[in-house]
Amino acid sequence: MKLRLRLALTVTVMTVPGVVGMGYFQHSLRQRGQEEVLEASTLAQMQAGERERCEASPETWTVRRAPPPGEGRSLPDEPGPPREPGPREREPRTDGKPPPGRGPERPGRSPSRVQHFPYDAGLVSRNPRAPVLPEALLRGVRAGQGVVIHHSTQAGRPTLDVLLRMPWDGGPCAYILARREEPRSPPLGGMPPPELLVVPFFAALAVVVALGPVIRRVRKLTGEVRASAVSRYQQPVSVRGNDEVAELARAFQEARAEIQHQLSQQEAREQALRDFLANTMHDVMTPLTVLQGHLSAMQQRLGRGEPMEPAVMTSAMGEAHYIASLVHNLAAATRLEAGEPQFQRAPVDLNSVVARVIGRHQPIARQRRISLVSGVPEAPVWVNGDVTLIEQAVSNVVFNGIHHGREDGHVAVVLESTRQGRFRLRVIDDGPGIPEEERARLLERGFRGNAARTRGIQGQGLGLHITRHVAHVHGWTLTLQPSEYGGLEVGMEGEVSRR
Repeated sequence: MKLRLRLALTVTVMTVPGVVGMGYFQHSLRQRGQEEVLEASTLAQMQAGERERCEASPETWTVRRAPPPGEGRSLPDEPGPPREPGPREREPRTDGKPPPGRGPERPGRSPSRVQHFPYDAGLVSRNPRAPVLPEALLRGVRAGQGVVIHHSTQAGRPTLDVLLRMPWDGGPCAYILARREEPRSPPLGGMPPPELLVVPFFAALAVVVALGPVIRRVRKLTGEVRASAVSRYQQPVSVRGNDEVAELARAFQEARAEIQHQLSQQEAREQALRDFLANTMHDVMTPLTVLQGHLSAMQQRLGRGEPMEPAVMTSAMGEAHYIASLVHNLAAATRLEAGEPQFQRAPVDLNSVVARVIGRHQPIARQRRISLVSGVPEAPVWVNGDVTLIEQAVSNVVFNGIHHGREDGHVAVVLESTRQGRFRLRVIDDGPGIPEEERARLLERGFRGNAARTRGIQGQGLGLHITRHVAHVHGWTLTLQPSEYGGLEVGMEGEVSRR
């Protein structure tokens, strides 16, 4: 259902009860007015001379009056002060027109009439035409009320009874019953006046007309939103005014900006993933191809019965070691990109971590004729963290020291514990140094430094980047500085956990 039609129906439904209420309120006011007029007129007439007439002949007493203009003929017993006919009314009319001062009679509807009946102090009337008083009037008199009002229906005509106690005591006219009978009610007599029934129609029409500009603006905004969605939210929507429709447009603009931001981030992540996969495939395929060549050469030499060449074996082990390190770094990078929920925090023995890293890298260091040594305290140094990530971070630093060191060089892993409840882990090598302007960039993802430290194997440059990320998530400090032996010293420092 359209918004305009829905609002029009809503206004109509909400207006009809109000109109009905107004009709009944108007009806109650009319009734109250009739009650007050009937009471006041009856009391005024009795005090103006009708008391004497009533007490003189209570069996036949009544009040007669001429009907007001337009009300029709008076009934024989209608109340009202006697009125002598005017001079022009005495003359008969020969043209068939009503005499002056008389309104046209309304055919098909009898006029209302008012009758008066006298009752004594015992509520007994000497007039044989006087009606039996309803129980509601009797209860009011017994309760001491001076004026008792009762509404009823007599022979299909709405009837108003007003029983008044006169301001004198005793006599056959101590109480006067004024009875007003209305014309017979039409079938819709209880409904509001016709002029009020058109109010819902005009209210609904006003709503439809007033909502025209709003509906047009909403439709235009809907079209702009759809066009923006087709353009992948590149096309903006127009914001006009300061009302609710403009607020809706501004909210969509904010949502559009956020969607564009999310889309740009997603595209950047997808592009980075494509680049990362392409580079990783190249980095894995190169040492894998070299390793396959070395294995093929060794297989041929074994088939010919020739001895193995130590250089070929060393190169093959280096390629295999690099491939393993690259796979471990990719796994660590994936966990770090996933965020905190992937971390498994538990007590970690750094002494054992150093021992495992030394054991893993010792064969390749021996093949490269590099001395790999370690020094740890006698008591275990415990930290709280993810053992896999911590071990990979230390392994990356040792790997760099071995692969970027010089032959017959040295790599040392030193673990220290301070009295202040902190630890310090240092990896020191005596390989080629790194200029100060490049040292800070070594922690960037993909940076591999100058040729002096990158001879041989090329890669993604993930090692120190992962190490920095691991230190950050564990709240540790990572430092890079020249070693006292001419190479590089990488240090990690943090708090020791209490077991």
